[in-house]
Amino acid sequence: MTFTCLLVDDSEEFLASATRLLDSQGVDVVASVKTGGEAVRLAKTLAPDVALVDIQLGDEDGIELTRELDDHAPSTRVVLISSYDRDDLTELISGSPAIGFLPKNVLGAAAISELLD
Repeated sequence: MTFTCLLVDDSEEFLASATRLLDSQGVDVVASVKTGGEAVRLAKTLAPDVALVDIQLGDEDGIELTRELDDHAPSTRVVLISSYDRDDLTELISGSPAIGFLPKNVLGAAAISELLD
C-alpha cells in the first residue's frame, strides 16, 4: 500500500532518518516539519493520508496537535510516535483522536499500514 505522510518532530536528525527510512519503503513523505503550526498548515494544504506526530514536540504538546489536526485537516489520520514505551503513555494516547501509537524504534511502512487498515 502506498500512502502519503507528514512527519512532525522537533528533532532534525530524526526527521532526516525517518524520511530516508520511509522513502526507502515506498512511503511518499510529502513534508517533515518541526512545529505544530507548520504541521496544521501543511496538512490542510497537502492533505496527507497520515501524520506521524511526536508526543513530545519541543515546547509544544503533540497530543494537543492531534486535536488541532483532527479539527483542521480531518482527512489526515494521526499516528502518535515517541521514543517512550506505550505503557508510559497509555492515558495520554487514549485521550487523543489519534488512530494509534508507534514507538520510534518500530516505525516503518508496514507498521503504519497496519494502523491505517
